[in-house]
Amino acid sequence: MAPQTVHYAIGDIHGRLDMLEKLMRKIEDHRARYHAGSPAALVFVGDYVDRGPDSAGVIAGIMRGFEGFDPVCLKGNHEAMLIECLATGDRDQWMQWISNGGDATLRSLDYDTTRGRDPDALRKCLGGETVEWLLSLKLHHKIDDVLFVHAGVRPGIALEKQDEKDLLWIRQAFLASREDFGFGVVHGHTPVGRPEIRKNRINIDTGAVFDGALTALVVDRPWQQLHKKPKFVQVKQPGFIWR
Repeated sequence: MAPQTVHYAIGDIHGRLDMLEKLMRKIEDHRARYHAGSPAALVFVGDYVDRGPDSAGVIAGIMRGFEGFDPVCLKGNHEAMLIECLATGDRDQWMQWISNGGDATLRSLDYDTTRGRDPDALRKCLGGETVEWLLSLKLHHKIDDVLFVHAGVRPGIALEKQDEKDLLWIRQAFLASREDFGFGVVHGHTPVGRPEIRKNRINIDTGAVFDGALTALVVDRPWQQLHKKPKFVQVKQPGFIWR
């Protein structure tokens, strides 16, 4: 019987390439110590861009990949805002993105702000390969009884009928729910001081860009075991606080 794949689910990065690189070294050490010989995968729950200083570097690093790990890349609401701006010069769309940290992404891409709201210029700064990668991002990923998604799910609605906006943006209706979804949910989107562990979900957005930590959840057991005693790999590197 082939060994089971261990998944490392990584929370919201938001341009913190420095923290991602350090986290990956710790993940590699963890795998060598506890899962040597087993296949491994990285599940990124989205929000690679905005707010932090090196969104371009984060995307390039994830696209390049990490040796020995299969990548699963999900879309976050910040990637959704960026993608919308690739298709329009609409002021409201661009201002929503920029006011949520998109200005930092534009700086990291060396976007010429004197061009104003120019989708073609933004595409050129990103490059065709990166644009294709952004458009290929998945909304969710499920293995056995664990669902990975950026923000969460709408309670009472089957997974196949979930609305994209909820998967990327939902907060209170999901966070307050005690519903048994039929699977455990691993998500980010809502920053917390430490991983938030509930019977039906685990939140791994620990505010990397808010002087917090970048966290990975080790998914190597079924949910009923996983949520009772989860294992995390984490790095904390103060020095940047987005306002």
